[in-house]
Amino acid sequence: MTLTSVPTAADALDWNGQRRITGAHALMNALRLHGVDTIFGYPGGAILPIYDALHIAESEGWLKHILVRHEQGGTHAADAYARATGRVGVCFGTSGPGATNLVTGIATAQMDSVPMVVITGQVPRPAIGTDAFQETDIFGITLPIVKHSWVVRDPADLASVVAQAFLIAASGRPGPVLIDIPKDVGQEEFDYVPVQPGSIHPPGFRQPAKPSVQAVADALELIQASSRPLLYVGGGAVSAGAHDSVQVLAERFQIPVTTTLMGKGAFDENHPLALGMLGMHGTAYANFAVTDCDLLIAVGARFDDRVTGKLDTFAPKAKVIHFEIDPAEVGKNRRPDVVVLGDVGLGLAELVDQSLQQSVERTTSSWLEQINTWKERYPLTIPAKEGAIFPQEVLLAVRDLASDAIITTDVGQHQMWAAQYLRNGPRCWISSAGLGTMGFGMPAALGAQVAFPNQKVICIAGDASILMNIQELGTLAQYSLPVKVVIVNNHWQGMVRQWQEIFYDERYSASDMLNGMPDFSALARAFGVDGVQITERDDLHSKLSEAFASPRPTLIDVHVRRGENCYPMVPPGASNAQMVGLPSHPELAQDAPVFQYLNKRVPGEEVIVRRMIWEIVHKSNFHQYIADDHILLFESNEAAQYGNKFKTHLLSILLDQLKDPKRAKEGPLEVVHAVVADGDDLRIEVFQRNRLNGKRVHWEEPAASAAFSIATTVRLARLAEEEAADTCNFRSGS
Repeated sequence: MTLTSVPTAADALDWNGQRRITGAHALMNALRLHGVDTIFGYPGGAILPIYDALHIAESEGWLKHILVRHEQGGTHAADAYARATGRVGVCFGTSGPGATNLVTGIATAQMDSVPMVVITGQVPRPAIGTDAFQETDIFGITLPIVKHSWVVRDPADLASVVAQAFLIAASGRPGPVLIDIPKDVGQEEFDYVPVQPGSIHPPGFRQPAKPSVQAVADALELIQASSRPLLYVGGGAVSAGAHDSVQVLAERFQIPVTTTLMGKGAFDENHPLALGMLGMHGTAYANFAVTDCDLLIAVGARFDDRVTGKLDTFAPKAKVIHFEIDPAEVGKNRRPDVVVLGDVGLGLAELVDQSLQQSVERTTSSWLEQINTWKERYPLTIPAKEGAIFPQEVLLAVRDLASDAIITTDVGQHQMWAAQYLRNGPRCWISSAGLGTMGFGMPAALGAQVAFPNQKVICIAGDASILMNIQELGTLAQYSLPVKVVIVNNHWQGMVRQWQEIFYDERYSASDMLNGMPDFSALARAFGVDGVQITERDDLHSKLSEAFASPRPTLIDVHVRRGENCYPMVPPGASNAQMVGLPSHPELAQDAPVFQYLNKRVPGEEVIVRRMIWEIVHKSNFHQYIADDHILLFESNEAAQYGNKFKTHLLSILLDQLKDPKRAKEGPLEVVHAVVADGDDLRIEVFQRNRLNGKRVHWEEPAASAAFSIATTVRLARLAEEEAADTCNFRSGS
C-alpha cells in the first residue's frame, strides 16, 4: 500500500461506522475530533509512523505542524499556545532522549497549571523492558509531573485515551497529560471507532462541583464587614476567564487588587485600584497592603513562598477567603476562614450576583488613601538617564512602544523587571512562574505567535537564559514568525549575581557570562533572523520602534548596566514588609522594641525625635534596608503636624548640627542611621552594613558623625524647634 492510498483521518471522520486503519491514523483522527489544528514537535525513529500520518493530515490542510529545533522548545511552544488561547496545547516527541527532553517543559506546565497533551513514541511492545535502542520509561519518569498518563498497548484504545486525555488536561485545575505510543501500535491496523469529545470519563473522574451558594454568602458577609480588604489574584483567575468578575468585584466594593506573577493580566494594571505584583519582587505598596489588610480575598492563588515571604507574617491581621478549584491547595500553606471551592469564574460570578441584590456601603476610603500614600512614597524606581542604559529603561520603552503586545519572558532579573513595569491584558503575559524555567521565553513566543499570527509578540530575555534555547531562532526563520526577541544583556546570570553579591560576599562563582558571550545580532542573522544591537540610550526608542514595526522575526540585543539589581526585594525568611531597595519605610517601625521603649522612657519627647530621625534618613537618600528590630524610623504623626516651611527649616538646622555627609552605596553596603536601645540608654548610631544579611562592616566613622546620646539629640531638637518656630512665626502648640 502506497502512502497516498492509505485511508485518511478525514475518511474515518466522515464515516459513521467502522473503518480499518492504523493506530497512527486513528490518533490523527482523534486529535482532529478534539479541535487540534496545531502541533509542535520533533520526529524520531519510534514516532515515525505517527509522523507519516501527520504528513497526510498536513496535506489535507486541517493541521499545521511546527518543527522545533529541540523537544524542550516544543513543549514550551505548546504550553504558550495553550496559555494564549485557553485551548489544550499539543506536542510530539520520540522515544528515549526525545522523550526525556520533554520533561522540563512538562514540569513547567504542571507547575503553572497549563492544559497540554504530550504524545511520545516508544519502542515496539515486544522490546519494552529489554533496554532497546532509545528505550526510556517516560511513563515512570513523568508520573510526578502529569495529571495522568498512559502507555497504549492496543490501538483500539487510542480513541478513548485521547478523549480522556483532553478531558483531564482541560478540566478542574488544568495540567499536562502524557500518552506514550509504542511504534508497532502506530503501525497496527484495526477497526477504528471514533470517540466524541467528552463522551467518556476515566474511572473515578469527577468534574468539580459548583461553588456553594452558602460559602459565597459567607464570603460576601466578610467583604461587607471589612474596612481594609485586598484582592490577591493568581493564575487560576486567568485560567477560569474570571477577569471581568474580578473587575466588577473590585469596583463595586472599591477593593485594591494585587496579582501574582501568574495572575498578571487578570486585572487591568492601569486601573486606579491596581497594585501590581506582590511578593519577593513585588511593588512596595502591594506588599505593605497585604501586610496591613484585614481581609485577604485569594482568587485562584496558592500562597507560594515567593508570594508570602515568611509565612507567619503574611497578611497577619487578615481573615482569608479562598476561591479555589483544587481542594489540595486549600489550607496547604494558609488556613482560610471561608472556602469557595469550585470553578473560580463561577464562584466570583455568584459573588457578584449576590452583591447586586444588596446595597453596598463602601468602607474603604481611608484604606485607599493609605495605599495611595504608599504609591506616592514608594513608586517603582526609574533610574536617572545617565551612564549605561538601565534595564528598567528597556522595559519602559517596550511598554511605551508595544502596550498591546503578547509578552513572554525567560527567567531572571529581566523577568521581574518585566513583571514590574509592563502592563498586560488577559492571556497576554506568558512566563514560567512556578518552575522558573530558563529558556522558556523564545519557544513560548513562537507558540503564542503561531496561535495569533497577526498580533505583536515580544519575548523579554536575558543574555544567559536566551542561550538555553537559542536554536529556536531557526524555527522563527523557517516559519517567518515575526516574533521580536528583546535581550536585556548585562553579560551576567543576573539574578545569580545579585544573590551572590548580597548573600555570598560578592563571590561570583560561575555567573559571569562576559567571556564566551556571542554577538547575538550576528548570530541571529546567521539563522536568517534580523539582528539589531543597541548600546546607546539615544538609539533605544528609535531602534526598538523600527524593529517592532518590521514584519520579520527580529532579535534586539540591548546592552545595559552590568551591576544593576532588581528591587524591591524581600529577602528569604523576611516578611513582605521588610523589603530592600526602598527609601526608608517607617511602616515597619510601629511594633519595634525601640519604638515601645521610646514611648515609655521619654513621653512627650518621642514625637520630635522620631520625626527628626525619619527625616534625616529620608532626606539622605540612601535607599537602605531598615530592620524593625533595632532601627527606628518614623512617618508623620498626628502629634507632629508642623507646617512645611517649619519642617524644612527645622530639618536644615538638624542636618547642619549632625553634619552627616551623603555617601554613595557601593555594592551591597549601606549607611544606616539607627536609634538603638542598650539597657537604659538610647543612642543614635551611624554605621555601615551589608544590605540584606544585616551584618555590620568595620568602618572608621569620622568623629563628626559618630553616635549621639538621646539626651543630646532631644536638646538639639528642642533648640532647633525653638529657632524654627521663631523664624517662621510658628509655634507647635499654637
